[in-house]
Amino acid sequence: MAAALSCAFRCNHYQRKCKLVTPCCNKIYTCRLCHDEQESHTLNRKAVKEVVCMVCGERQDVRYNCYSCEVKFGKYYCLECNLFDDEDKGQFHCEGCGICRVGGGDNFFHCDVCNMCLSIGMLGNHKCVENRSHTDCPICMEDMHSSRSNLHIPKCGHLLHETCFQNMDKAGHKLCPICKDSFKV
Repeated sequence: MAAALSCAFRCNHYQRKCKLVTPCCNKIYTCRLCHDEQESHTLNRKAVKEVVCMVCGERQDVRYNCYSCEVKFGKYYCLECNLFDDEDKGQFHCEGCGICRVGGGDNFFHCDVCNMCLSIGMLGNHKCVENRSHTDCPICMEDMHSSRSNLHIPKCGHLLHETCFQNMDKAGHKLCPICKDSFKV
């Protein structure tokens, strides 16, 4: 019964107990990613002002719990990003990035030059590239700053999705697509 109940409160991306009222098209979606998959535009996560409780159906201003039935919308919630999730992914909000990240705040630091969160193991041990993640992946052309995929930083300091890097490596491409530096250390 509990498993069936939890399946009712999820989408392909998150397990939660509220849906977002999207101000851009005034539709209701379980999350911004569901919205972006269905619409021809992207949802500004911070523009959301209303949610609908998935337990009682009450439409209300964004908050961490329902004002009608008092259910908590997610074990993790960020009222700045309007992110609610019942699954522990080590979520944390990075003020520098301006968005929520996963993997545990203690495992990352925000580099002000790169303007992104990096693994704590790279602290003082990486090549800074200004606004490193505020570009699209040079392989798949998808956004990297808000990407939910792992990122790869070759020795040249440019950035690409880990899966794109692996696919390039398998195909025999050993040079950075931006600067043509070798990926080999």
